[in-house]
Amino acid sequence: MNRFDFIRPTSLADAVAAGTSPGSVYLAAGTNLLDLMKIGVTRPERVIDISRLPGLDRIEWLPDGSVRIGALVRNSDLAYDKRFAAAYPAVAEALLSGASAQLRNAATVGGNLLQRTRCAYFQDTASACNRREPGSGCDALRGENRLHAVLGWTEQCIATHPSDFCVPLAALDAMVEIEGQDGRRELPIGALHRLPDAHGATESVLAPGDLITGLRLSESTAFAAHARYVKLRERTSYAFAIVSAAALLSMDGDRIKASRLALGGVAAKPWRASAAEAALVGQRATREAFERAATAALGDARPSGDNAFKITLAHRILVRALTLAHQGTPKVLPALPASPFPDPHSPAPKGDLHVA
Repeated sequence: MNRFDFIRPTSLADAVAAGTSPGSVYLAAGTNLLDLMKIGVTRPERVIDISRLPGLDRIEWLPDGSVRIGALVRNSDLAYDKRFAAAYPAVAEALLSGASAQLRNAATVGGNLLQRTRCAYFQDTASACNRREPGSGCDALRGENRLHAVLGWTEQCIATHPSDFCVPLAALDAMVEIEGQDGRRELPIGALHRLPDAHGATESVLAPGDLITGLRLSESTAFAAHARYVKLRERTSYAFAIVSAAALLSMDGDRIKASRLALGGVAAKPWRASAAEAALVGQRATREAFERAATAALGDARPSGDNAFKITLAHRILVRALTLAHQGTPKVLPALPASPFPDPHSPAPKGDLHVA
């Protein structure tokens, strides 16, 4: 780890001003940043501690029924907020399926949005990686890549975005608040993360000094009764998704009025499945309709190496998520949130979460 300056600003303006200097990074909980610093992937010249900035650690319900979540709200605090979990159960389920309880108690909402890929070649400084060193190449293309992208990838980068939280946020069209050199602005979460293109693998649209201050979710009572997040991982806990899916349905009897769908673990950003959403409108909620929607969602998928199986898995997980969503949001989350194989007879975890 290289030597760096450590700064603790007392205002947003001071934080943004400090962040515009080359080599600067923002530090909240550091659950991702500190690991990358220790292994030499990130070598900042200036670390700006934003953890004590005022007003960024609140969950605020707005008059129109929407909710604003400050960037410093802890993942566990958001997931266990009963009003939030009842309104946005798929988001709560996604949060509780990520990492360990200890990390969820530390990790922040803003940091979760900007998690960096867990690609082994990105984390190995001896490997070529366009994300870590633009123009160096991508060793993952012909390396160990069974967990890499099947949608939106290029020869520049085949890494995936690791966040569980971002998947239902993408389905719900969350808005991200950003403070920058030119003041405050908002953008849809779907526009925050970038897919690799022919010229590089830039991870987000944020400019130097840009600081995420919060996010906003519109009122979503139409979907709260039929919302699930499902995650398949190589071990049941403390692991990132091989593939995951958020499915939210608005029902009119046995027909689907509207749906919101997104996939995780398949691309460099949470993947909104708009074609699948359109395919479900007006359809009866049947296995056949869910299969057709999953086929539409993965119509552009292609292997990036030794990972063709991920396309099949993603198809099955989306069908599973739609099936569970149609059955209805559970009153209490299962003992293993987001697992595709929940045991209905297993006891709920201590401090069980009531979401309906």
